[in-house]
Amino acid sequence: MVKNTEVAVKPKFKLFQSPWLELSVLCLSVVLSYVALLMISKGAEVPPGGMAMSNITWLLIGFFVLSFAIAVIAVLAGIGGGVIYTPIMLAFTPVDSLIVRATGLVVAMFSGTVSSGMFMKTGIANMKLSIFATIGYGLGGFAGAQGAIYVANNMGASGEGAIRMVLAIIVLLLGFYFVLGGKKAEWPVIKKVDRLTARLGLRQPYFEESTNTVVDYQVTRAGWGILCMFGIGLLSGFFGMGAGWAIVPGLNLVTGIPLKVAAASSGVIIGMGDCITIWPYVLVGAIIPLFAAPWLIGQVLGGILGAHVLIKAKSKAIRYILIGIMFYTSFGLVGNALIKLGVIDNVSGFVYVGVLFIILALTVLAIIDKLPKFNKGGNGIG
Repeated sequence: MVKNTEVAVKPKFKLFQSPWLELSVLCLSVVLSYVALLMISKGAEVPPGGMAMSNITWLLIGFFVLSFAIAVIAVLAGIGGGVIYTPIMLAFTPVDSLIVRATGLVVAMFSGTVSSGMFMKTGIANMKLSIFATIGYGLGGFAGAQGAIYVANNMGASGEGAIRMVLAIIVLLLGFYFVLGGKKAEWPVIKKVDRLTARLGLRQPYFEESTNTVVDYQVTRAGWGILCMFGIGLLSGFFGMGAGWAIVPGLNLVTGIPLKVAAASSGVIIGMGDCITIWPYVLVGAIIPLFAAPWLIGQVLGGILGAHVLIKAKSKAIRYILIGIMFYTSFGLVGNALIKLGVIDNVSGFVYVGVLFIILALTVLAIIDKLPKFNKGGNGIG
């Protein structure tokens, strides 16, 4: 007689499943960023007699680690790494702002370029739409970079401070839209497709791993989308921050594509468009190879990891991470603007770190559904 016995099956390790996957990567990136800033601070302490080789080593390693952490979060949220890099460098280092903005575009370009291959291979990024959007984004970025060089040479700190304050308000308003817009932004419902968009044939179904289904979505208002990308390119080229924070909601709101598709397509657009934008900075000598090299290597490795996570991540988690980055970027822009305008002398590094941890905590609570809902319809942040 054979006796049937039941064998207890151990539960699978959930670290690589949503939402623990997104939370683990987010926390790891924050820890790496903190360690990197300590290395950079140590390397920036120049002893009497000039900078020693040990100082240069600390700086290079710190830049690489910080670039890796930034790339993971940037690709996961569908933004250029420059949107995180530029405020951090301007807040914590004495590097010339024109060099920071130029390198910021290089960082954004590589973070987008590295992730583009995987996004196009899996079909999450809409290649046709990305090519058309890059036309507007690249032209706008080139013009914006020319404007940045003009402002740096002629208008002084007050003009740059005023423009940064306006940009901070725009980013903050977009962040609040995603807080209140909720799931409507994740999966937009398109009722009408215009003739131009229909003739371009921009629809591109893809396989969604998080739900194990094929998503066949509509695209609309392609013409307005190109014009929107031109304006976003102006901001990107001028501030040297990349523009994924604006490209993602721009594609999502104007062309009506799902948020995850917008995040993936954003990387493709940034990777192609910033190749045009950086040339005015190259011609004036604002890109220093030794300074940019460790950032590029970090973007390659971090971008690969971020791309793998994005494929398995859920749209809700991506939305919350994007909201957090928008709020923190807006805070950094306000601080820099007030300094440029002469309202305050400086913003303490402890203030930046404190705000970062508050936003990080709220982001984590939102991802695990521990924040209260703002309305009865279920479209709030919770």
